[in-house]
Amino acid sequence: MKKGLLLSVAATAVIFAGGDIAPVEPAAPASADFWGQIGFAYQAEDFDSKVVNLDLSDEANNRFSAIVVLGVEKQLGNGFGFGAEVAGWSDLGLDIADRSALYWADGAANAGADQTDAEVSQAYLTYTFGNTAIKAGRQALPKAVSPWAWSARSAGIIDISYDGVVIANTDLENTTLVGAWIDQVSFTNDFLPNVDISDDTGLFMLAMINKSLANTTLSLSTYYIPSSNFTPSLEDTWSVWASAVGNANAVNWGVQVAYVDGDQAGWDSTFGVAAKIGSKWGDLGAELVVGYINDGDYSLKTAGSGRGTSAFWTFTGDFGGDIVGDNVWSIMLKANYDLHENGKLFGIVEYFDADNNAVFDSATDLRLGYKFKVLGLDSKIEYRYLDIDNAADVTRQRVRVEAYYKF
Repeated sequence: MKKGLLLSVAATAVIFAGGDIAPVEPAAPASADFWGQIGFAYQAEDFDSKVVNLDLSDEANNRFSAIVVLGVEKQLGNGFGFGAEVAGWSDLGLDIADRSALYWADGAANAGADQTDAEVSQAYLTYTFGNTAIKAGRQALPKAVSPWAWSARSAGIIDISYDGVVIANTDLENTTLVGAWIDQVSFTNDFLPNVDISDDTGLFMLAMINKSLANTTLSLSTYYIPSSNFTPSLEDTWSVWASAVGNANAVNWGVQVAYVDGDQAGWDSTFGVAAKIGSKWGDLGAELVVGYINDGDYSLKTAGSGRGTSAFWTFTGDFGGDIVGDNVWSIMLKANYDLHENGKLFGIVEYFDADNNAVFDSATDLRLGYKFKVLGLDSKIEYRYLDIDNAADVTRQRVRVEAYYKF
């Protein structure tokens, strides 16, 4: 799938491939850029606990959607441009699942989008002058510059877009500066209603990415929410996220810190720290990640709101990027094996341990998958296993199959 102009020439420097380390260098945009995909997503799930038992064969617990995504960006001249993206999905009336595959986030087993629907996931204007780019309207935010309010895609469709204004500048050597004002959080696939961050003020963000040090990227982002319409409401909430990532002698490394605080009565600040190290041996790559989150009350998701996404490195979708109890430690091992023209194998295993936690004592998350291309379709098969040691003794398995033609 082609990437659009995003923030045009200047801001392309802030977009990181897959939200990771390697930067995408600026390039002169085409006069018009179209992208899209067509395909399907299917998930079968079982869920066993002392309270609920669901089987893989249970249609009420399975998800399917045929999906179409179309997007366009165009330069109009004199620095002005626009972009838009629409997404549609349908179960096609097939009797194989009772829920949409559009929302299969790990932490919400019973949520789901409408079986057939369409949404405008992006609609924005752009303006560039010199090394400055402005993007205004409904848009996807990249993890690299907005780690606590960024846009992920499920089945190729943007889960969460943000209504606001983003400004990026690259005048300083080896440095990208970003400022943003966000007014509304928009849930594309309707699993939650759109939320105005606040009636009057919105969310303010400043970020900086610097690559002055050899083989090293330094990132810093700070957020401020004067008040919010989230539940519970956030009052004078501010947060800081910083990371340093780099490589030396074929070893990739990184350190990350996160802090959230505010004026909520009776709430304690939240602090998280994580580190990672990895390397590659021929076609085999591996990475070890460790993390700790204290016993604070603020989430490490979407600027403390507890909704949406997290860029905390131990976040798996269930835990690690949100507050799940007192003093949570985690360790994650990631590996992948490149089969070249036959695709890629990947796996993740993570263990969480909590101290005096009401949600769980420990948890294990395992993911195994295979990405490949067949008949021009980008395809993936993935198995997920989650075991939670708590009062309910939860065990969950998921099998996901996706195939898309991207253009």
